[in-house]
Amino acid sequence: MSKVVVRSFALSLDGFSAGLHQSLENPLGMRALPLMEWFFHTQSWRSMHGQEGGETGIDNDIAKLGFDNIGPWILGRNMFGPVRGPWPDDNWKGWWGEEPPYRADVFVLTHHPRAPLHMAGGTVFHFITDGIESALAQAKEAAGGRNIRIGGGVDTVRQYLRAGLIDDMHLAVRPVLLGEGEHLFSGIDMQALGYTCSKTVYGERAMHVFIERDPASHSAQQAIR
Repeated sequence: MSKVVVRSFALSLDGFSAGLHQSLENPLGMRALPLMEWFFHTQSWRSMHGQEGGETGIDNDIAKLGFDNIGPWILGRNMFGPVRGPWPDDNWKGWWGEEPPYRADVFVLTHHPRAPLHMAGGTVFHFITDGIESALAQAKEAAGGRNIRIGGGVDTVRQYLRAGLIDDMHLAVRPVLLGEGEHLFSGIDMQALGYTCSKTVYGERAMHVFIERDPASHSAQQAIR
């Protein structure tokens, strides 16, 4: 059975997962690039981009686990690119060039329709205009029993958390302070939603925190819904 998961999601010590003012020049927002430094040095990251080398070790091992048994992805529009409002044309095809690393169906949440975008390597971007539950239903149809990864950004993860639709999470907590930005858990009572910290692993550049939800809590929430 497919699970809905968050993997390799970076978090600062003060709770931010993205900076302010995301743009073409600053896709993670101002001052937020250090959040991903744990990943950029790994062999896994370099391999994804057709490069050799990179560090092995705990961070790399956990980064690789983030892709195990992953089928479709769900992204917010900010994760797909910096274009805002109605699509002016079809020129923007994501941050990743002609062959994105997903190699699967990717469901992009947006308010503005756009035809599916077929990319080299098997990635197909589907643009979903009728909400998070519709995107999840379509992702489940495409999953073939594999897990569905909520790739971000922060607001997308928060929407799925508030709706009680995420089964488990891996957060890579970096020893940095952003001071401002997009806060991951502000206003969300994770304990009330049935989540607990199941494991903590210390890597070379991040502390890896694994969060799971009690299945009994999930069943109760589904009954209420």
